[in-house]
Amino acid sequence: MYSTRIHESTISKLIPEVCKATYKHLKGRYIKTPHTQEAWAEIAAGYEKNWNFPNCIGALDGRHIISSPPISAGSYYHNYKWTSSIVLLGLVDANYRFIYINVGVNGR
Repeated sequence: MYSTRIHESTISKLIPEVCKATYKHLKGRYIKTPHTQEAWAEIAAGYEKNWNFPNCIGALDGRHIISSPPISAGSYYHNYKWTSSIVLLGLVDANYRFIYINVGVNGR
C-alpha cells in the first residue's frame, strides 16, 4: 500500500509497540478513572443534572473492531458473527469524557 524501506513484518511489530507506549504516556492526562467514592458521586450528580438520569455512574458501549488475527490463532478471535475482531470497550461520564477504556480482548 505505502512505499517504505521497512518490511511489512517489521511495521506490524512496531505499530502495537508505538500504540502501547502512546497509551501508557497519555492515559493519565486524558483518561481519568475515578478512584474515590466522591469522584463516582460527582459523575452520578453530572448525569442527574445534565440528563435527568439519577444514580448513573457511566455510559458503557463496546464495538468489535474487525482485524486480521495471527496465523496461529485459529478461531480464538472469531466473534458471534464468525468474523475476526478485537473488542473495544469504553465508559464515559456525563460530559462524554472517557473514564475507562479497554482494547484488545479477542472477539468473544
